[in-house]
Amino acid sequence: VLELLDVVRAGGTVAVVSDAGMPTVSDPGLPLVRAAVEAGLPVTVAPGPSAVLAALALSGLPTDRFCFEGFLPRKPGQRASGLAALGAERRTMVFFEAPHRLAATLEAMAEAFGAGRPAAVCRELTKTYEEVVRGPLGELATWALTEPRGEICVVVGGAQPVQAELADLVDEVLARADAGERLKEAVAEVAQAAGVHKR
Repeated sequence: VLELLDVVRAGGTVAVVSDAGMPTVSDPGLPLVRAAVEAGLPVTVAPGPSAVLAALALSGLPTDRFCFEGFLPRKPGQRASGLAALGAERRTMVFFEAPHRLAATLEAMAEAFGAGRPAAVCRELTKTYEEVVRGPLGELATWALTEPRGEICVVVGGAQPVQAELADLVDEVLARADAGERLKEAVAEVAQAAGVHKR
């Protein structure tokens, strides 16, 4: 990185080109850009293909407000925690995922957001074998067992506004606890289904 910064200081130009997708977005070019910014050197961009925006556009899900979450943690517990934190997110969410982890991730998303939450799996965007599969998370988790390949974006619809009254949710939690379910688990599941925070 330091050698490249020296090239710019000497009046040269350094171009960062990604082999797929937009440079610096989940890409190793980010440390170079950060170093140049910190050194006060000029940085500009000629926008390239963006898998995030392409997937969002093709998903059929709302595009007026969205967030990019990148890659989820690889470990199941950390992934579940990350998804639980997004349970009430109202914006459309865009994730990157590796093909060999796609089925497990979609299953975890179905558990965290509900199997009926609308989503789309977009793979190999702008390439010969481009494919977009849309449907509820539960169905997409089953489809992913076919082990699709390539670069993958998962677009998930945001949580819908809560229709249930808080008192109704509390009653449901208490009823499940009276039936023998652990209170913490009942709270988590009812909150997730209703799209509200566990607190």
